[in-house]
Amino acid sequence: MAATKRVGILTAGGDSPGLNAAIRGFGKAAIGNGWELIGFRDGIRGLVENRHVPLDSRALSGILTVGGTILGTSRDKVHKMSIDGEVVDARPQVVANVEAEGLDAIILLGGGGTAKNALRLVEAGLNVITLPKTIDNDIARTDTTFGFATAMEIATEAIDRLHSTAHSHHRIILTEIMGHRAGWLALGAGIAGGADIILLPEIPFSVDSVADRIQDRMKSGSTFSVVAIAEGARDRTDAADLEAAELLVRSAKTPEASGAARKHLANVYDSQREHTFKLARELEAVTGLESRVTILGYVQRGGIPCAADRLLGSRLGTAAAHAVEKGQFGVMVAARGEDTELVPLEEVAGKVKLVPLDHEWVHTARKVGTGLGD
Repeated sequence: MAATKRVGILTAGGDSPGLNAAIRGFGKAAIGNGWELIGFRDGIRGLVENRHVPLDSRALSGILTVGGTILGTSRDKVHKMSIDGEVVDARPQVVANVEAEGLDAIILLGGGGTAKNALRLVEAGLNVITLPKTIDNDIARTDTTFGFATAMEIATEAIDRLHSTAHSHHRIILTEIMGHRAGWLALGAGIAGGADIILLPEIPFSVDSVADRIQDRMKSGSTFSVVAIAEGARDRTDAADLEAAELLVRSAKTPEASGAARKHLANVYDSQREHTFKLARELEAVTGLESRVTILGYVQRGGIPCAADRLLGSRLGTAAAHAVEKGQFGVMVAARGEDTELVPLEEVAGKVKLVPLDHEWVHTARKVGTGLGD
């Protein structure tokens, strides 16, 4: 049996299906090794405030099929945390808590922001491992993330259902799908659901191009169209404005310049907030077809995880336990084919995996006649 260890685990960032499967996978393997496991409540904030619960076999029982996270979550930044109205660097407090609890390692389940938090904790001298969670599938250096497969199934089912109502009423229906600035979810669900047009953040679209595709369908006898639009998709003008605002943030040299740039970026985001409704109005004016918008929103993050996410969470969780056993820290456990791989956090934090323009899914969409708005 492996040497007795005491390990902490937490979930951070947005919730997603498969988190509990990953907690269970790691926990079962840890308990099987004779280790003691505690779960920190509400993400990084619980780690800072040292709020935790014991995770024994009874606590892990029955959670494989449960959506969300039994531990709760938050989006705090460990180096810029608001405590009693003051923004502080909470890393020293985390280090003190870890030492007081006698923890040999901390396991963080989360997305891109969590990877940044994890790297900051590694730099503070702690033994940290992360597992890649997000419905967006945008974490670098992993084939996929748990939460993505379930969200894609939910979005696909929504597109399936919208086909019949679009057909019945001879309408254009725009389905807004989550994914932040990455188009994986909209692209996968759009292909699987047979969307007529898929609009991605990676491919700025032309309203005229989208309208032309719909009018071509009308000429061929199709009296409806279903458009899968990623929440980060923009027309060419808005995409250029957003890119320019983001460049200002990246190039800011002083705190004052950075603050002004971030305020400008927020204003740009606000001005584009209703982009899907704007597109619907424009398409209705050009094509003469009624246009309706369905925003799937948080329904994509909820509910029972599918089999693929349960399996992936279990695989990555047990692989993380093996990494702890071997003393391999400062890494993310990545999915690589049917195997797993330990990737240094430096290669993950601050990186985003967008849809490559030459990706097989993009080629597939084009070959089956799906319009991409370009």
